[in-house]
Amino acid sequence: MGLPMSGVGLWQPWRANSYVDEMGPKHWPDSRFTHVMKLKQAALRSARAQWADYILFADSDNLLTNPDVLTKLIAENRTLVAPMLESRTLYSNFWCGMSMQGYYKRTEEYIPIRNWKRTGCHAVPMIHSTMLLDLRRNSSKALAFYPVHQTYPWALDDIMVFSFSARQAGVQMFVCNREHYGYLPIPLSVQQTLDEEVESFSHTLTEAMRDPQMACHSVALSFCQIYLINLERREDRRERMLRSLEVLGIEVTLSDAVDALNSSQLQALGIEMLPDYQDPYSGRVLTRGEVGCFLSHYNIWTQVVKQQQQQVLVLEDDVRFELNFKSRLNTIMEDAKRAQLNWDLMLRLQVKRPENWVKGVKNLVNPDYSYWTLGYALSLQGAKKLLDAQPLSKMLPVDEFLPVMFNKHPKKEYMAHFEQRNLLAFSVEPLLLYPTHYTGEPGYTSDTETSTIWDDENKATDWDRQLTHKKRNRGDAGPTPTWNRGHGDEL
Repeated sequence: MGLPMSGVGLWQPWRANSYVDEMGPKHWPDSRFTHVMKLKQAALRSARAQWADYILFADSDNLLTNPDVLTKLIAENRTLVAPMLESRTLYSNFWCGMSMQGYYKRTEEYIPIRNWKRTGCHAVPMIHSTMLLDLRRNSSKALAFYPVHQTYPWALDDIMVFSFSARQAGVQMFVCNREHYGYLPIPLSVQQTLDEEVESFSHTLTEAMRDPQMACHSVALSFCQIYLINLERREDRRERMLRSLEVLGIEVTLSDAVDALNSSQLQALGIEMLPDYQDPYSGRVLTRGEVGCFLSHYNIWTQVVKQQQQQVLVLEDDVRFELNFKSRLNTIMEDAKRAQLNWDLMLRLQVKRPENWVKGVKNLVNPDYSYWTLGYALSLQGAKKLLDAQPLSKMLPVDEFLPVMFNKHPKKEYMAHFEQRNLLAFSVEPLLLYPTHYTGEPGYTSDTETSTIWDDENKATDWDRQLTHKKRNRGDAGPTPTWNRGHGDEL
């Protein structure tokens, strides 16, 4: 529609009821893309015919909450500019990278822009959904949605076609994040229904009406910091985790894991193994990989105390997130706060059965002896307790140390070395995190079990690949342990 007072044409999409070759409401065949491109081109042609100075394209499911958005965009003095729109995840209406096939490519520049770490008007290869085109500029005359440019090489898609047109015309796209401008729903996954999209967007709309200046409120969940532990040499795991976290809309701080240390380094740190410690399955002593794993967590606990962070989330780089992980974890944290629960540690623990539920907090139980440090929430109070135990001088694996600290380890002789065992620990039920691979499965590798033992750099360790019995409460494969962990095969 034309807006004569501002000289701006506004275009909003409409669509046919269905397409002959579509397989459902979420399917986008070429005919559907072509229809949308023709509509957008018709709007562009109409704006030019009316001698409009600008045309603002806005998808019908975009919510612009900043009343000055049009004025602000015009003031940027760009041929093609978009206001950065927010969602309940890291998803937005711009790309910082594009693959050779014309699709989205993750880059290091994206998250700092999306989370307002870098503000301004940024040159990017793709903007979509809502954008302002300055029709007064000569270069804008070559921009088109339809027909497709004769040298266009990619799959038929309206935003990719227009981006290619801008590239051919020498028009740079920009996204502006100087202010908060509005919201858009995240794309549907294959499993989601249209009703779920409506529900999700309604939630976003409610939050926007409550707080128009909401700054990516859910990206960091309810934590001061989210740490991701990763060995620098394990780029494969780092890339996989960062892709997963980006989809979830969770921003993390990479924490370099400590690699296997040599004898002089261990001595300089004052590290001594807990007397008489033996791995319950192999009977071996601590490995250098397990020492490095402990130190990786220990360094984060130190940072929590040093920076006085009230609560953090710690993730290892081999986790698989359950469906709706972020919203479920947020609910648990909010319930715990509402119930005024005094907690130090909320672990991803395996429990024998859901018993001894925490009053006032759904999906939270008091755990028994359990394993795994795949992911856990830690309070400032909890970090202080862990450090005060001085574990470096009596070290055992970190996933053995934690149950000692909340007084649930079956080996009383281990607990005797730690006088204060008052860590307030809770476990989520059902679980929110699982390992990406179990021991012995294709693709499984271990950076803790496949290293040398702590006091002999020449003695290597490994798991037995032939063993198929699963140590269900730990997720490893191996023989029956030398002591009873009290769980059985509960999975």
